[in-house]
Amino acid sequence: MVQVNNRYSEGKGDIEGTGSNGEELQMADDARQPMSRVVPISSTHLTPYRVVIVLRLIILGFFLQYRCTHPVKDAYPLWLTSVICEVWFALSWLLDQFPKWYPVNRETYLDRLALRYDREGEPSQLAPVDIFVSTVDPMKEPPLITANTVLSILSVDYPVDKVSCYVSDDGSAMLTFEALSETAEFARKWVPFCKKHSIEPRAPEFYFAQKIDYLKDKIQPSFVKERRAMKREYEEFKVRINALVAKAQKMPEEGWTMQDGTAWPGNNPRDHPGMIQVFLGHSGGLDTDGNELPRLVYVSREKRPGFQHHKKAGAMNALIRVSAVLTNGAYLLNVDCDHYFNNSKALKEAMCFMMDPVLGKKTCYVQFPQRFDGIDWHDRYANRNIVFFDINLKGLDGIQGPVYVGTGCCFNRQALYGYDPVLTEEDLQPNIIVKSCCGSRKKGRHADKKYIDKKRAAKRTESTIPIFNMEDIEEGVEGYEDEKSLFLSQKRLEKRFGQSPVFIAATFMEQGGIPPSTNSATLLKEAIHVISCGYEDKTEWGKEIGWIYGSVTEDILTGFKMHARGWISIYCMPPRPAFKGSAPINLSDRLNQVLRWALGSVEILLSRHCPIWYGYNGRLKLLERLAYINTIVYPITSIPLLAYCILPAICLLTNKFIIPEISNFASMWFILLFVSIFATGILEMRWSGVSVEDWWRNEQFWVIGGTSAHLFAVFQGLLKVLAGIDTNFTVTSKASDEDGDFAELYVFKWTSLLIPPTTVLIVNLVGIVAGVSYAINSGYQSWGPLFGKLFFAIWVIVHLYPFLKGLLGRQNRTPTIVIVWSILLASIFSLLWVRIDPFTSAATKRAAQGQCGVNC
Repeated sequence: MVQVNNRYSEGKGDIEGTGSNGEELQMADDARQPMSRVVPISSTHLTPYRVVIVLRLIILGFFLQYRCTHPVKDAYPLWLTSVICEVWFALSWLLDQFPKWYPVNRETYLDRLALRYDREGEPSQLAPVDIFVSTVDPMKEPPLITANTVLSILSVDYPVDKVSCYVSDDGSAMLTFEALSETAEFARKWVPFCKKHSIEPRAPEFYFAQKIDYLKDKIQPSFVKERRAMKREYEEFKVRINALVAKAQKMPEEGWTMQDGTAWPGNNPRDHPGMIQVFLGHSGGLDTDGNELPRLVYVSREKRPGFQHHKKAGAMNALIRVSAVLTNGAYLLNVDCDHYFNNSKALKEAMCFMMDPVLGKKTCYVQFPQRFDGIDWHDRYANRNIVFFDINLKGLDGIQGPVYVGTGCCFNRQALYGYDPVLTEEDLQPNIIVKSCCGSRKKGRHADKKYIDKKRAAKRTESTIPIFNMEDIEEGVEGYEDEKSLFLSQKRLEKRFGQSPVFIAATFMEQGGIPPSTNSATLLKEAIHVISCGYEDKTEWGKEIGWIYGSVTEDILTGFKMHARGWISIYCMPPRPAFKGSAPINLSDRLNQVLRWALGSVEILLSRHCPIWYGYNGRLKLLERLAYINTIVYPITSIPLLAYCILPAICLLTNKFIIPEISNFASMWFILLFVSIFATGILEMRWSGVSVEDWWRNEQFWVIGGTSAHLFAVFQGLLKVLAGIDTNFTVTSKASDEDGDFAELYVFKWTSLLIPPTTVLIVNLVGIVAGVSYAINSGYQSWGPLFGKLFFAIWVIVHLYPFLKGLLGRQNRTPTIVIVWSILLASIFSLLWVRIDPFTSAATKRAAQGQCGVNC
């Protein structure tokens, strides 16, 4: 009996052991699984979409053939103008459409990431990440918004010793410094509260403003009490920040003074030394529960007269160097000061791609879509930009990756240093379009190419040896025959990265981190050195390394250079948006934002980095190049668009038309073209999930922006690049102290950007009145030709309708400028009415003309 029991016990132990081993094997197998996957869009959605694109291309060809071969002899200038515009629109459509040929979705597996790199009870193997927040003027970028962004970063769901937050103050404002100091103190209470109760989002302003059931999924009895106390703490924090803002409204004559009585070094924002202050982290800052907090660092780079500082791009490059010296995270993530972490797991989402053993070696950045708070329900001016983020960037993700959009982007630090990716033989294959056009290359050439890349990788690996440990440099290092070659190698690195041995050493530590024996005081001294205004002189910063200079939209240039070197990018759209920001919701501010983007595109178009002719020796895929070309030529479309929007009015006023009498066969191509345009839009909405309203708002704002901001950007860019004249279009507020939701939507700010679309609206309204009046006077036979002209004029007005609503503002507060335009319009209509005199019959007019005077 005993033996049986023992045998049973042994068997039971074997079974238990087998189960335990099975679980471990299952966990090990899960850890080896990929951390993300591409989710192809259903062929039932994509195939009809591609068929319609091809059909639309064929129809467009026949349409243009008809238009070019059927001139209107009595309105030749109008016909020629319209045909030129239509040809340009066709080219513009091709550039926009074909990069959307391979749209994809992606999924991430955070559980597999945790099994591989972040197991519970073991030291985390997740890579360190440095997060950059950029700000300039605290009066335009409220410190409270910046503070919320910083708080959301400090409380992110990621190991605290792996996260560092760097705030760049490019305006050297003491207000920003003091607000950051207050933020660091409040973070000691806010961060443990967020992590204890797993709240989302972790920006207090937006968390407390949520109109949801905040008790959902909360099980700790202390939550309500702690939330109430935290809300009170946050309101007190807001009062302190507001007090700092109120104090900063007027600068004293002697300049700002710090609490210890010394003068603030940044009193002159154009002439001040570099400043660095470490607030939290490894210096000993703990939260109220006694746990370590992520490092928080204030940085204001040196500014001196006579130096070119390169605006935001220069500030970001300074942060790259400072962070490399102080913490050296393997990856960087940059956000604007008004873009907070809406998803505390955003960093882990990015690491599913960046830390993938295969994908990570060739991924330069992971781009997240931008989502926005505080936009009106109807999104009158397409601020959400849904079509771009949910259609265009998804399309690019199936080619070589999305373009960099300036914020919400996680970078591979090595890509920013100008290194080439580690590519496989499959990556070096020519893309499918090149294959079909030119034929596949011979195998030997692939082998040669692969060998070259291996040589490059080997050369780079060898070069890490003498730079990694600076003591070895003095003793001599294996891999170099003599001291001369070592000296020349060091000089080349200094010419590339600048004269900082500590920073150069950091550039070769691909896994990030700094040597444990380093002295913090020495590192701070070196960090001040790398943000000096002369550090970048005669180096490759801004040319091949870091954020690229030469345009106000440095984001497009930076991403383009990486893609041209063969890197790929990834588009990550987690179910809960990773970041949320604020957008200008009134008309004038929105147009000025679009003006800046368009101006940057024109600058790139006129530079040596233009995608039309740059980077053909690299590995940029053809469809990716088309997408970049579309990104920089779209402002030029404003010229034909403006002409095309005025044509209907001219036709109505002159009683001419751009199309001759057409046959049934010709009218078929017109109808088919319109049907194919709508079919393409419907099928795009089907596979992307974009709503009809978002699609229509995008179409409307394309016309609004094209007839205003894009047009000004073309001429401003030409003046700036060709003549060296830097013009600025200033915006002056004319009304608005409204309170309540979306009050800013009704703010009216006059700017010269409003003149062209206002003129287009007025001319088309006048044309409609003139055309209808002419038809009334001419009889029923003139109504047929009138409908075609009216259709195009109404098409223009319908697209400009949101612009018209923006001009009118609130119904009970019509701006003075609108009253002026109304008087002008009324005068024009009155003159037309008198001239046409529609209620006087023709017989009466002839009788009046035939009456005799005194000399009859």
